[in-house]
Amino acid sequence: MTTLALHDFSWQRMIDAVEAVKERACRAASALENAGIPYAVAGGNAVAAWVARVDIDAVRNTNDVDILVRRSDFDAIKVALESVGFEYHFVNGVDCFIDGPDGKPSRGVHLLFAGERVKASYPVFNADVTESEDADDYRIVTLEALVRMKLNSFRRKDQVHLEDLLAMGLVDESWSSRLCPEHAERLQQLIDNPDG
Repeated sequence: MTTLALHDFSWQRMIDAVEAVKERACRAASALENAGIPYAVAGGNAVAAWVARVDIDAVRNTNDVDILVRRSDFDAIKVALESVGFEYHFVNGVDCFIDGPDGKPSRGVHLLFAGERVKASYPVFNADVTESEDADDYRIVTLEALVRMKLNSFRRKDQVHLEDLLAMGLVDESWSSRLCPEHAERLQQLIDNPDG
């Protein structure tokens, strides 16, 4: 059995964890903006941003940053992100930029490629970066693109994110008509079983 080194309970450690994600997301977004590279923040941070528009008390935090980009821009993305302290790695099939030599992949900037499937089994392709809008300090995927991407993955954490969007009224049963049949079925599954 592994012995864990526990730190003292600390509000500041919790706050620092959230601030660190924000700093990485904003630094990466700024580097891409400055280089003129189209992108959009996706994943758990996009869900949190959409949920916060309705109820800040319902926001869930995440420690990585998912960014939707075009594969054709990869070389320019690498230059831009490395210029602000990120280091490129390919980890478990994911193009990832880790924050410096002491960074962790779980806290990295993970690339999602527009117009591609993350896995061959996914029903639809990822959105394009044009399916985005301005947020505070970055571009963010539209709600519709985000929902499609979450329904595509449909891992437990994606289901929880979708449940949050449903609970906030951002998504409801009427969305089914906009979705491919497999996505509509997955959405209905969450609506019928709101507690998982």
